[in-house]
Amino acid sequence: MPRPLPPSRAARRPAPPRRSSAPFLLLALSACGTVGRGGAIRPSPIPSSARQLVLVIADGWDAPTGRLQRFERDGREWKPVSAPVDAMLGRNGLGWGLGLHYEDELQGPRKQEGDGRAPAGIFRLSSAFGYAPTAAHLPYTVATPTLECVDDPASRRYNTLVDAAAVARDWSSSEKIRRDDELYRVGVFVSHNAPDGVPLNQRNSAGPRPIAARGSCVFLHVWRGPGQPTAGCTATAGDEMEKLVRWLDAEKEPVLVQLPRREYDALAGMWRLPVVPNPNDPCKKKP
Repeated sequence: MPRPLPPSRAARRPAPPRRSSAPFLLLALSACGTVGRGGAIRPSPIPSSARQLVLVIADGWDAPTGRLQRFERDGREWKPVSAPVDAMLGRNGLGWGLGLHYEDELQGPRKQEGDGRAPAGIFRLSSAFGYAPTAAHLPYTVATPTLECVDDPASRRYNTLVDAAAVARDWSSSEKIRRDDELYRVGVFVSHNAPDGVPLNQRNSAGPRPIAARGSCVFLHVWRGPGQPTAGCTATAGDEMEKLVRWLDAEKEPVLVQLPRREYDALAGMWRLPVVPNPNDPCKKKP
């Protein structure tokens, strides 16, 4: 009688456990910008009522240059209403600011007073200013020789535009808005570290006040010229700033979104940002 054949090695070896593809799926989605760090998904920090968006994308955290573009939406999708133009950022690039975004889960440098970085994140654009009256649809202040923005963290008016002739001075440092050059000929106040643009959980215990030393007096304004960075603002050509100020409309609740390219690609899906193609995006394969 022939001996029975021994079972094959494959038959003796138990089948390996089936691995879930979920971790790899989450990693891929995170790289494509639909899942936050740690896998947490949060709603977009951009208010659903916001219908205008100014987008600035830099090559990296330390890049002093970026590209600025304007968008509008009627429903969910953002549509461009201008071509991208060159913009200058802080001399040391960008750092996370205090605005509408969730700063607690984001990695990267934090904006501080005097660090030479422009704020990264999402911010309201609630007012404008300039040397002469203009047809603006935002609250607009004509800059007089006594109009200043207080950047002294010890002042009760820190990060606030004030008429220095009309209030008691309690600051030792400020930015004069009426200058001898064209930088503030027309500008927009960015609500970085400002009560109307900071979530309640990121305000200090004293109430709706800016947080000392997290940065102040951040504007969109006229640049000195291409290749000349700012101390911490975002600047572009004078004619582009004039178009921007005439276009911004308080009823459309405009916001500024300012990010390095890598962070933009990672957050675009979760934050429902405009679609701006990146030729180096690993999630988009070329045909």
